[in-house]
Amino acid sequence: MSSTSQKHKDFVAEPMAEKNVNALAGIGDVLGRRLEERGFDKAYVVLGQFLVLKKDEELFRDWLKDTCSANSQKQGDCYGCLREWCDSFL
Repeated sequence: MSSTSQKHKDFVAEPMAEKNVNALAGIGDVLGRRLEERGFDKAYVVLGQFLVLKKDEELFRDWLKDTCSANSQKQGDCYGCLREWCDSFL
């Protein structure tokens, strides 16, 4: 199992509330700005897309790549972060 970042650990440790999109693991300033430009300004909006895609890793990675040109590492970090958050809070 891959190690998780401190950002990932912080995100999954508590309810999402109104966290900005760049609170998600794998989403920094550049990808966050790209997502915001497309209407995905909050982490819960990205979570909504994640759920619409039925938590499917391949579909989510493709969506993230198409939406903000995220590389495979960033796609995996964000997917894992949302998956673990869902396991804890849904």
